[in-house]
Amino acid sequence: MSDSSVSDPATQASTADGKLERDLLALLGSDGCIADDETLTLHSADLLEAAGRCRAVIRPADKDELAKAVSLISKAGVAMAPRGGGLTYVRGYTMPEDGFISVDLSRMNRILEISERDMYITVEPGVTWRQIYLALKPMGLRLPFFGTFSGRGATVGGGLSNGALFLGTARYGSAAEIVLGLQVVTGEGDLVRTGQLAVKNAKTPFFRTFGPDMTGVFVHDAGALGIKAQATLRLIRQPEVTEFLSFGFRDRAAAVEALSEVGRSEIAEEAYVMDPDKTKASLTADTDLVRDAKMLAKVVRQEKNILRGMKAGAKLAASGRNIVEDGCHSLHLVLSGRGRAAVEQDMETARKIVEKLGGEELPDSIPRAGRADLFPPLDSVVGPDADRWVALNAKIAHSEASALVDAVESCIDGYMPDFEKHGVVVSRLLTVICNHAFSYEPVFNWCDSWLPMHKATLPAEALRKLTEPEPNPEARALVMKARQDIVDIFRDFGAASNQIGRTYPYAEILHPESRKLLEDVKSAVDPKRLLNPGAIGLN
Repeated sequence: MSDSSVSDPATQASTADGKLERDLLALLGSDGCIADDETLTLHSADLLEAAGRCRAVIRPADKDELAKAVSLISKAGVAMAPRGGGLTYVRGYTMPEDGFISVDLSRMNRILEISERDMYITVEPGVTWRQIYLALKPMGLRLPFFGTFSGRGATVGGGLSNGALFLGTARYGSAAEIVLGLQVVTGEGDLVRTGQLAVKNAKTPFFRTFGPDMTGVFVHDAGALGIKAQATLRLIRQPEVTEFLSFGFRDRAAAVEALSEVGRSEIAEEAYVMDPDKTKASLTADTDLVRDAKMLAKVVRQEKNILRGMKAGAKLAASGRNIVEDGCHSLHLVLSGRGRAAVEQDMETARKIVEKLGGEELPDSIPRAGRADLFPPLDSVVGPDADRWVALNAKIAHSEASALVDAVESCIDGYMPDFEKHGVVVSRLLTVICNHAFSYEPVFNWCDSWLPMHKATLPAEALRKLTEPEPNPEARALVMKARQDIVDIFRDFGAASNQIGRTYPYAEILHPESRKLLEDVKSAVDPKRLLNPGAIGLN
């Protein structure tokens, strides 16, 4: 259903004779329109692979520049791909063909308004979850969902386009659930408002669903329906009390059921299961004594009561790093509330769930340390051995969780002889989203040469310590093959996934009536089909 009057990006690039770049340079200045080799190389690859080469990178300074730039690009008939923090591995902002424009939103990084009275915050898309957390903390406020596992580089625009989740997700859901309204630039450069500010006389963006939920159209769209220019998110007051629990299970099925029951019980802000490999990696990934000392200090500081904080720090230090025996699936909980009695009641509920399923309580080192270091440096874009990694994820109903996990684990078992031969390690992270969804995430690590995004993202200290591995095309090809087999399993289960990009099928697996509606929306907001063509299955 594409517009046949629009040429492919490579053809457009070859016929533009540089006029588009000159127009963009005049509009955005030298900081806003970049075409040096290093920048183009960086923006032509994600954390999965190098793809088609972009012809220019634009970095607008505000929504007006963004809208004007998109209008220019659209009139030239050139495809464009919006990019947030760049920390994805699903081909979300890269294209298979050369000649597209990368729309880098990193300069649009301002917090525009915080309303303590109306409990919302309005930000530009390049703002990070860490920026928001630090700005709100002195006010005693927080987002309900408030950040990802990706560290300090993850942005609001990228998270809303791709489905950010983790911190606060067991109780409050993903980034999509906390959005009150958006301002979005369409494929021809129009600025569309959603939520209450779509109403001409409205003064504050306090409400999302007066009429149809137009905000929902533009979340989890991989930037294929519009480029986020501004977002308003709802706030909550910071919990007064936060506690932590960890448990171990010998049996994977029991750990899966315990996680689901914790989710259904709504007792935790975060709830996640790590398999034995993931647990060990979390405990041994960083053995630097200075960093350990800093971690202990953070654990002490996060407690409002100094005596309780000192006890928590001593508990973390005493537990050490070897708290989990071989073969143990570990369940970790963060429990928060307005009062200690309520939180302690939730803790007892968790203990009863685990006891019924044959688990045992462990020291709470992992969730306590995770909350003490919420937005770590981006060392984790590679593994502890300088290895590369990619993850997959599926969201499924609790009633289907065990069947999905068993199917994927059977697939992985079939690959294990080749994985062992080529040094591929598989770990898993299981989480819950509110009380109604289960998330399963297998992660593949293997030693291989780095991509430009790895090199650009790693902190200088990590670059000094680590040695880039040699290219390992055999292991890489093996991982990509297994990855596709697992994506096919997710499709067969009808599972959902975040970070759809060009990895997970979406438009092509919808019912015909639903797909037609999606295609009609695409045609309305992007009639030339230039916004991230191919993402979420929309060409």
